[in-house]
Amino acid sequence: MTNDAQKPSLFQSFIRAQLAAFTGSAVDFLAFLFFSEVLNIWYVYATALGALLGAITNFLLGRYWVFLATESKMRYQAVRYSIVSLGSLLLNTAGVYLLTEYGMIHPIYSKLIVGFLVGVFYNFILQKTFVYK
Repeated sequence: MTNDAQKPSLFQSFIRAQLAAFTGSAVDFLAFLFFSEVLNIWYVYATALGALLGAITNFLLGRYWVFLATESKMRYQAVRYSIVSLGSLLLNTAGVYLLTEYGMIHPIYSKLIVGFLVGVFYNFILQKTFVYK
């Protein structure tokens, strides 16, 4: 069990969350490249699969390293994380599709742009206030 004195500060959590997000994003992006470029899966499906693998990575890092939130049952956190992750998945997938199809941006660049925006303006806030509270 972790007490509040051992919890990282908001700044430390934010920095750690960015590193965890970077790690999760790297898993996401590498999976996206593998599925889309190696296996020739449609980029929209590849985006969803990459996001799923990145989300699993990010959840585990968030629980055990970013927020040190092991006092709550993992299954409850996982459910809350899944809700946030589903929103992230939808935002990422729709954003990549819209930027690629209507913005005429290559899917790889669309993926980078959308992933950054969703990570900064959606994921950290909801993880801190909802998932690992």
